[in-house]
Amino acid sequence: MRLPFRKMHGLGNDFVVLDARASPLELSEEAVRLIGDRHRGVGFDQLVTLEPARDADLFIRFHNSDGSEAGACGNGTRCAASLVLAETGKTHIAIRTIAGELAADLLPDGTVRVDMGPPRLGWRDVPLAREMDTLHVPLAAEGVSDAACCSMGNPHATFFVDDLGALDIPRIGPGLEHDPLLPERANIGFAQVLSRTHLRLVVWERGAGLTLACGSGACAALVNARRRGLVDSRCTVSVPGGGDLVIEQREDGHVLMSGPVATSFTGELDL
Repeated sequence: MRLPFRKMHGLGNDFVVLDARASPLELSEEAVRLIGDRHRGVGFDQLVTLEPARDADLFIRFHNSDGSEAGACGNGTRCAASLVLAETGKTHIAIRTIAGELAADLLPDGTVRVDMGPPRLGWRDVPLAREMDTLHVPLAAEGVSDAACCSMGNPHATFFVDDLGALDIPRIGPGLEHDPLLPERANIGFAQVLSRTHLRLVVWERGAGLTLACGSGACAALVNARRRGLVDSRCTVSVPGGGDLVIEQREDGHVLMSGPVATSFTGELDL
């Protein structure tokens, strides 16, 4: 079986996009891991599968490179939305995911904005292993402590640090991801506040490791920074991929994320 695919990225956060709208596609965890292998497959941070939706323009399913299914992926949503916006000629579409309904818009400058919905802030929503204040969670590793946690459709823990360059994130990330306080693991964000309107962010992603950008992580960083009174409602978030996301939290709590998307290449998978 030969399956067409598209390799896309949002600021270096890269995806293999499969179209299963015409016929169902079922891939085992092993198959997902093989496609995600950067030496033996194509390689990706997340696999993005487009599926039909009865009450929306599109259903999107996400898998991490370790084969596990993810509830949300902000940059992957923007990449998938860009394809459907271009196909249909629309400037606004409704999207379904296992984490809920999202909306995407094509902006006049050609970037894609996704409404990621409101964050969930309760300890059960993240989820955490026991009841506690999600604004001050006793997660710690060398150089970091006192995380703020929320869910953006997937679990996030954000640490605020003075100097990102002083952290050995590949070494401390795995232990934090698998901390017993995080029963479903979590995306671990490390944020440096540059000003009231500018953050730098590096994310160790659940099931994918260190990535060049993380859209839902950028949303979580803004939400958690606002909860601590560190930033305004709209921020530029600079990521290791060499660009910026613009994150804004509206008065109704919804978090909007905009930024560029790109296609790297297309091809066929031999399954």
